[in-house]
Amino acid sequence: MGIVEKVQEMARKYHLGLLKAKLARYRAQLLEPPTKSGGPGTGFDVQKSGDARVALIGFPSVGKSTLLSKVTHTASESAAYEFTTLTAIPGVIEYKGARLQLLDLPGIVEGASQGRGRGRQVVSTAKTADLILIMLDATKSEEQRRLLEIELDAVGIRLNKKRPDVVFKRKTTGGLTATVKLTKTDEKTIRTILASYKLHNCDVMIREDITTEEFIDVLIGTRKYIPCLYVYNKIDAISLETMDRLAHEDHTIVISCEMDLNLGYLVDRIWDDLGLVKVYTKKRGAHPDLADPICMRKGSNH
Repeated sequence: MGIVEKVQEMARKYHLGLLKAKLARYRAQLLEPPTKSGGPGTGFDVQKSGDARVALIGFPSVGKSTLLSKVTHTASESAAYEFTTLTAIPGVIEYKGARLQLLDLPGIVEGASQGRGRGRQVVSTAKTADLILIMLDATKSEEQRRLLEIELDAVGIRLNKKRPDVVFKRKTTGGLTATVKLTKTDEKTIRTILASYKLHNCDVMIREDITTEEFIDVLIGTRKYIPCLYVYNKIDAISLETMDRLAHEDHTIVISCEMDLNLGYLVDRIWDDLGLVKVYTKKRGAHPDLADPICMRKGSNH
């Protein structure tokens, strides 16, 4: 690539980064209004309870209601047509002394992030979850999964990703420090994005090779990084080869609600992906209380 081509490529990335920053800011203003008094950004009025919340998301007619009733023994209206569930239905998974809230959210439709089919309420509630279960129909195409990922990404939910290792603080004076070589963006683009948000004085320390989009996520500050488990239902209706392929994909489990296949293992995986540990308390001179453990995040010190 010649010098002219390199300059043109740098200019293209620069202007593209600036455009992405503006689009992200406008989208955040539309989806997350400044007032908390209702409106399109509010979620369902379901109190968070138990040791963790798991949000069950999927298109209509994938068997979410059936799964809820089987793993939580909660009665949920279900039928083989769209929009059966119009509100969030909570259930509780009892797991070796722990209580995990499983929230069956209304079926998502394409365009949910723009408000179709109560979509904004669904994704707003999903942001409060500690783990997301995306339920899919194993007999249908992978397009289902891609569309759901697009809808969740559009409202700032980052699935199975960690927050970029960037420290950002507003100050009266400051600068930009990158402790690694940036290959996916550049300092000029980052400074321009900061200026577009009217951030002329701040401390920014970048400690990993991030993309322009990842920097914008840090800057906006409302992104949610949530672990996700992809649950493929109706495996009794597909070939063994297809089931084996799906089962070996990352963050994936295959089940059949109709035939009660793999449901116990699904609950085990939910516990593992939540990253919880049980702590048993004891009084001095007494045996530990093994009947009522305290659930905490791995690595937590309080």
